[in-house]
Amino acid sequence: MTTQLPSPPLRSGPEAESTRTPSLPPPARRGATLIPETVVARIAVRAAREALIRHAGRPPARLGLGPAHSTATVREGSARLKVSLDLPYPVDIARTCGEIRQYITDRVSHLTGLRIDDLTVSVQRLVSGESLRRGRTE
Repeated sequence: MTTQLPSPPLRSGPEAESTRTPSLPPPARRGATLIPETVVARIAVRAAREALIRHAGRPPARLGLGPAHSTATVREGSARLKVSLDLPYPVDIARTCGEIRQYITDRVSHLTGLRIDDLTVSVQRLVSGESLRRGRTE
């Protein structure tokens, strides 16, 4: 059972002028939401992890891969990112980095509203599945 509250009576005249809410200025004059560079970098790391899971089908830690690292520079609605990560071996490095780069670009842009002007993906290590079976990571 729902109850509906009565709506306030409509007023006219001088007292109605004082109770009206002022209109907001246009969006460009209201300001902007600023997202710190550290937050953008953390979102990029998360996106890199998601991309690796999509690529390998398992979380990076289960593959013996270390966590990704990222830095970001944000200026006037755009970002420049650097992401370093490990990849499982064997892998087509160029194709995989291209897919990861595209995923990170799309995800960070979607979540932050920033335009990604530059994204550098560097591979720190290639981790062999064979070394994991032996209990050793090289």
